[in-house]
Amino acid sequence: MREPIIDVQDLHVELGANPVLRGVDLMVYETEIVAVAGENGTGKSTLVRCLAGLRPPTSGKVAVFGSPPADDAEFWRSVALVAAEPAWYPGLTVREHVELVRVTHTPADGALPDVDEVLDRCGLTERADAVPLNLSNGQRQRLCLATALVRPSRLLLLDEPEQGLDSAFRARLAAMLIEYARGGGTVVMVTHDPGLIEATGARHTVLSSGLLATGAVR
Repeated sequence: MREPIIDVQDLHVELGANPVLRGVDLMVYETEIVAVAGENGTGKSTLVRCLAGLRPPTSGKVAVFGSPPADDAEFWRSVALVAAEPAWYPGLTVREHVELVRVTHTPADGALPDVDEVLDRCGLTERADAVPLNLSNGQRQRLCLATALVRPSRLLLLDEPEQGLDSAFRARLAAMLIEYARGGGTVVMVTHDPGLIEATGARHTVLSSGLLATGAVR
């Protein structure tokens, strides 16, 4: 039997006195693409933060690669996150951001795409010398994706990766996620885009009032 990459059991999260997640159960297996949909305010981003070790559960179990997620170097060697509110170095260009991530994470065998290849795939070649402040929302989102894809990882956590992206690039994003999973990676993404869910063939789940229900993409 396959062991799950992610094992969430009876997860409860309260923010202040308000329940955000209530008894969430989720298992994700190697090479799966799992999409979590739902209306705003239903706890989707909170779930991603719990999986990333950035939000402790109030109660319940969260395990990633067999252990509770932790915001430390060992955990982040295997996990890449595209968050809803990324932080930038204001003085670094697009290329310098991607180069910094790559040089920090390059494995001993150097088996990673080069910076120019990632910039091209993310449609950022012509903006490589721009700083994030001078990018459009969509270009900043593509920079987030570039920094996640230029480094090694086994799990990709995405919080609304379609934000600011036009339909053509959303199709390209779907192809990149399929390629990532075929290479042995696992994807969990929060999304409002049913087209992205369908294009990736993701297993579809829906959060409603802090509860997770399994559905199917038709």
